[in-house]
Amino acid sequence: MKTKLSVLFLLFGFLNFSVTAQEKTKKELKAEREVQKQKEIENLIQSRNFVFEAQRITPQGGQLINLDYNMYFLKFNTEKTTSDLPFFGRGYNVGYGSEGGIKFEGKPENVKVEKKKKSSILKASVKGKDDVYDLMFTIFYNGSATLTVNSNNRSPIFYDGVISAPKSDESKK
Repeated sequence: MKTKLSVLFLLFGFLNFSVTAQEKTKKELKAEREVQKQKEIENLIQSRNFVFEAQRITPQGGQLINLDYNMYFLKFNTEKTTSDLPFFGRGYNVGYGSEGGIKFEGKPENVKVEKKKKSSILKASVKGKDDVYDLMFTIFYNGSATLTVNSNNRSPIFYDGVISAPKSDESKK
């Protein structure tokens, strides 16, 4: 009886050890993926070439609005920045017949990057056709980001989303 009991404890000990070892490797893999993602995001920030995809909007004095489709973007590049973002808020001096939303194309100026503990802040100004847009990205190392857009002719607006590397055909443009 004692031998059966000791064999049973020994078998239980081996099973418990293998489960503990698997949990450690899962944690190690998760930590490695997080470090790899952080390095990828840091490289995107340093290269100043990324795509911001908006998922939510918060207009000044308004409620959070969820965007259904991943079709709203801001392609940031030091040569040419392109924006196609929706706008909800107050327009002060918007031209007659102009397109809605924050749509512009231009070269960013005064680009500054400030590193924080768990994020980076990227600031830039872009002159569009009819307005000047001040952009402030707060980019977290897990890939999520917030974007604040201030302009002369509209009230400030805030976007939540993610950043990613541009597609290979987009980075050539």
